[in-house]
Amino acid sequence: MLEHVSATTPRRKRADARRSIDSIIGAARAELSKDPQASIDDIAVVAGVGRMTVYGHFPNRAALVEAALAAALAEGDEMLAAADLSGNAERAMIQLLGASWALIAESSALLTAAVEALPAGRIQQLHDSHAERMDELIRRGQRQGEFRTDLPVPWLRNVIHYVLKGAAEEVGAGRVRSADAAGLVTATVLPVLASNRAPS
Repeated sequence: MLEHVSATTPRRKRADARRSIDSIIGAARAELSKDPQASIDDIAVVAGVGRMTVYGHFPNRAALVEAALAAALAEGDEMLAAADLSGNAERAMIQLLGASWALIAESSALLTAAVEALPAGRIQQLHDSHAERMDELIRRGQRQGEFRTDLPVPWLRNVIHYVLKGAAEEVGAGRVRSADAAGLVTATVLPVLASNRAPS
């Protein structure tokens, strides 16, 4: 009986710790999405734990912000991966822009918190999978003759990123309705990407 207890207790403790970590990360995502300046204490209250429990899992606020952003991006990456990017590259780009906007609209405040708490290089690393997906679609459009080839792929991807970021800022400032943002992003990006090849 004692052997059974000693064998199962560590597993139970690990499961309890995992639930605690998940609860804290979930609370951090919720609070930082509402207020990028949310403190450890604010997050602990929402998670239903003490601040020392938070510090037991995360050494500082920056580590918790990073974990929250990583969780949001992983969830967003699943959503982006589900987007239908087959066939015509322009149509696929419209799908990807719509999915990307939905992700940015949800996490723009969280990203603001990350920009303040984390090095720029680390934020870029967390976004790498999305960047790779965008780069591959741009290259495919170039191969198909739909997207321009006179500008580097990373430049075009960064232009798209700034348009998406600008849309989030406009919505946040109340100058653009969230419901209109995806359409405005698409109407801005597609002419930028359009091939300059003369029609045959």
